[in-house]
Amino acid sequence: MTIYVDIIIIENLIMNFIILYATGLILKIKNSFFRLLIASLVGAIYSALQYITNMKILSNIVIKTILSIIIINIAFHPQNIKKMCKQLLLFYLTTFTFGGVATYLIYILKPQNIIIKNGMFVGTYVLKVIFIGAILGTGILLISFRISKNKISKKDMVCKIKIKLNGKETILNTMVDTGNMLREPITGNPVIVVEKNSLYNLLPKEILNNTESILGGDFGKIPEDMKQEYIPKLKFIPFSSLGKQNGMLIGIKPEKIKVINEDIEEEKENAIIGIYSKSLTKRGEYNALIGIELY
Repeated sequence: MTIYVDIIIIENLIMNFIILYATGLILKIKNSFFRLLIASLVGAIYSALQYITNMKILSNIVIKTILSIIIINIAFHPQNIKKMCKQLLLFYLTTFTFGGVATYLIYILKPQNIIIKNGMFVGTYVLKVIFIGAILGTGILLISFRISKNKISKKDMVCKIKIKLNGKETILNTMVDTGNMLREPITGNPVIVVEKNSLYNLLPKEILNNTESILGGDFGKIPEDMKQEYIPKLKFIPFSSLGKQNGMLIGIKPEKIKVINEDIEEEKENAIIGIYSKSLTKRGEYNALIGIELY
């Protein structure tokens, strides 16, 4: 069977373009047709060279990784390393999905005019498989990501926590906040942000009602016995979220804290409770924020 180089380039150009377009679609990146075309052409030329020359260096995993990084930078122009890694990871995921669909289609269609050379399937079937595979692969990825997103946002991102303090316990509805990286500055322990109103059965109202005064160094409204018992236990936690750029929370270490997820209780050590004086939600869906590392 005679396979022309220009056919190899065209087939891979179309396939690469579809993969990059699907990657951008999933990542919700505004795609530039020209950038996607150039990036796809780079990948297509590489495939053609690999097909023609059979040079082992072109099959090297390091070279292929470098090529993928170049393609991603041309196609999406990521602004930092983190974004580039995310785009590269999803690019590979999309590629593997398309490859799996294409292999399945080859098995189903059973084309006679097909050969494998230098690790590549070539033959007149390819364009048909590309277009059918593109539709199926994109559909599979979009549906999978939508299901995963709904699961995370509606179920996995809400749990309960049980706090024990002063011999008393309370259970709170808690949102898993991936952006909550708050830590107590001295010990480095993670902080769970809890609404003040949810702590009245654990801490004296004299402490909870005067958090602002305590932060300002004014302990005049705190009874003397409470000063001795609670003030040494309090921690001061700076933060730059929750509507403030340079805020400060009062924190306290509970005797015990457990994360409850699907009736499974997991005890967490060294977590700090950060007392937040406002409401975290308008409708009261949850009373605390926990970081992903504690979940």
